[in-house]
Amino acid sequence: MKKNKKTLIAILVIILIIVAGCIIFNNISIEKNSEDEYQDYTPQQEISDEQMRQTKIVLYFANSETGELEAETKVVDANTLIENPYKELVELLIKGPQSSKLKKLIPDGTILNEVKLENTCAIVNFSNEFLNYENDETKAKIINSIVNTLTNLKEVQVVRILINGESNENFAEDYVKNKML
Repeated sequence: MKKNKKTLIAILVIILIIVAGCIIFNNISIEKNSEDEYQDYTPQQEISDEQMRQTKIVLYFANSETGELEAETKVVDANTLIENPYKELVELLIKGPQSSKLKKLIPDGTILNEVKLENTCAIVNFSNEFLNYENDETKAKIINSIVNTLTNLKEVQVVRILINGESNENFAEDYVKNKML
C-alpha cells in the first residue's frame, strides 16, 4: 500500500512538473510574440518643421481638353494660410495650375486688390483686367472656379465679386457653390 501511495505521489509530482513547464513555456512564447508585435517605429529621417506645416488645398481650373472644371490638389505651407487664406487661394488661382492638363481661367494681368470675409461671404475685389474674359461661358467657369475654391473653406458660404471696389453689372449677384452657372 505504501508503495502504491509513493507511486501515486510520484506520478502527481511528475504531472505537476509537466503542467508547470507547459505554462511557463507558453508564457515565455506569448511574451516573446508581444515584444515582436509592438515595437516602436523609428522613421528613417526626421520630419522637419516645414513638413509638419504642410496642408492640402483644392483649387479649380479648366481641363485643357474638355474645358470642364477640375479640382487640383496642391500642398502648401499652412503658415501662408494663417493671415488671409481667402486671398492666398485666389492668388493661387491667378497663378494657375501645376498640371499641364489644366489651364487657368482668370484673365492675364488681373490684380487681386483685396479679399475679405464678412459673416459667411467672401468679398473678392479684382482690377479691371478681370473683365477681359472671352465669353459668357468662360465667365461662368471663372465664377465657378473662384466659388468652388473658396467655399471649400467651411466658413465661406457665399462669394461676391467686385471690380475696383464696386459692384459691376457683369457680376451683380452673390454666388453660392450649389448654384452652378
